[in-house]
Amino acid sequence: MTHHIENTIKVNVPAAKIWQLLEDFSSVEQFATAIKTSPIVNDIKSGLGAKRLCTFTDGSSLVEEIIDFQQGQGYTMELSEFSLPLKSMQVKMGVKEIDENSSEIYMFSDFVVKAGPLGWLMGYLIMRPMMKGVFKKLMTGLAYYCVTGKRVDEKLPPNEELAKIILS
Repeated sequence: MTHHIENTIKVNVPAAKIWQLLEDFSSVEQFATAIKTSPIVNDIKSGLGAKRLCTFTDGSSLVEEIIDFQQGQGYTMELSEFSLPLKSMQVKMGVKEIDENSSEIYMFSDFVVKAGPLGWLMGYLIMRPMMKGVFKKLMTGLAYYCVTGKRVDEKLPPNEELAKIILS
């Protein structure tokens, strides 16, 4: 059975600025707390068919390929070559304009866990909440990097710094 999760944050960053960074598909290492490198692994740098290899700080990795692309809005990625106990996973990431100075960043995911009913239970109780937290960190890091140009390392900046960027 498929699990579905969604997470959004509202930020004091114009949608066009968020999109500029999202469109640079190899830039995720600049704003994701757990990703060490994210080089493009085929000849397509952005848009439909672009593929990157994300290597995490713990040494694990996975491949993300854009399978649906909406210019200026977002894209859907198919994940593969991972060590996670998953049969499949897709992630949609994008941005919507609220007004000229603020936007909403969103991430949706559908995934299927291996191991039948036990896997489904693990997905529901452990993986869904964990991924929701990972998505929030990633989107927060994205907004922070857009505003400051400072790479986000293994920890997000203090809440005092983020309070100017993240809307309640």
